[in-house]
Amino acid sequence: PRTREFMGRTGSSWGLILLFYVVFYAFLTGLFSLTMWVMLQTIDEYTPKYTDRLSNPGMMIRPNSDTLDVVYNMSDSHSWNGSVTTLNQFLFNYTDSMQVERNTFCPTGKYYIQPNSGDVRNYPKRACQFNRTSLGPCSGNVNGTSTNYGYPDGTPCVLIKLNRVINFLPMPLMNNQTFVTVNCSESVKSGSTSDLVSHYYPNAGNSAGAGIIDLMYYPYYGWRAQPNYTQPIVAVQFNVTRNKDYSIQCSIYAQNIQYDDRDKFAGRVSFKLRVNQ
Repeated sequence: PRTREFMGRTGSSWGLILLFYVVFYAFLTGLFSLTMWVMLQTIDEYTPKYTDRLSNPGMMIRPNSDTLDVVYNMSDSHSWNGSVTTLNQFLFNYTDSMQVERNTFCPTGKYYIQPNSGDVRNYPKRACQFNRTSLGPCSGNVNGTSTNYGYPDGTPCVLIKLNRVINFLPMPLMNNQTFVTVNCSESVKSGSTSDLVSHYYPNAGNSAGAGIIDLMYYPYYGWRAQPNYTQPIVAVQFNVTRNKDYSIQCSIYAQNIQYDDRDKFAGRVSFKLRVNQ
């Protein structure tokens, strides 16, 4: 009390220490804020700065599971009801009326490029319609009648989708083509033949040939720039022998999509199909 000290320091000494730390932390806060502001000036809110590691888009199927197996029993609706529900949910945004309301009817056969006008950004960008009815019997509904995607009949539909990569332009194998193709095949032992029967929707006029993805659905500009974009898909309806395992690989064919043994999902996807009876 006589020296007016607390823990060996006077009130003025404590005041100077407090002032020092207030100024010190205020400086650090200002420096951090300035650094963040400078960094944010280099970032485009619509397009990632670096996308070079995604040169090959991946492929995936619907319905999907952790093991990528499509296995069910025709006579047991509980074994395939989940797949039908998954497909219904996935295709909800592809309903024709919703596509007409949200998206644009585009000319087929060419990229739908929407450039900016100088410094004026062309946002939001329009997206081309992909109508659910183009999936034929794999749309889940034909002439007002539910098909359950062929699961109770032993002819299940599997949807193939190419993952989104911003500004990616798939190049057809032939210069006069206006689409890239998707094809599925069974992996069989040497000397054996496959009895797998596949029908593709949409197609180039022959459902047994290959599925197609029109160029008008590219490029994709990103979720913020193109919020109504619905990625194109190919539906494959399989007709298989009952109680038999099929190892299937579906691939997309384009000049600028390369297959890498280190990544089994780069431009292709493999899964097992089995229909029990």
